[in-house]
Amino acid sequence: MRTCENGHQYYKSTDCPTCPKCEGEKKPLEGFLSKLSAPARRALENADIKNLSTLSTYTEKEILNLHGMGKASIPTLREALADSGLTFKPMI
Repeated sequence: MRTCENGHQYYKSTDCPTCPKCEGEKKPLEGFLSKLSAPARRALENADIKNLSTLSTYTEKEILNLHGMGKASIPTLREALADSGLTFKPMI
C-alpha cells in the first residue's frame, strides 16, 4: 500500500511512483493525448510534445524511442496527424 503526495492510497507491485488516481485526473478529455495510454501520454508530455504540429517534427522511430511509448500508439498518432493534414517527419 502506498500513499501519494495528494493523499490517495493505492497498491502497486512495481517501483513506479505514479499514483493511478492522480494520473486519471490528469488525463485530457479531448485531443490526441486523450486517446493514448497513460505511459504513452507521459512519454510525449515529458518530451514537451503537447500538440500535433510539434509531433509532426518527429519521425515514428524517434517517437518509439521515447520511454513509455509503444507500437500500439503509432496508428492512433498517425490518424490524429492525418485528421489535421499532417504526417510524421519522413525518415532520411
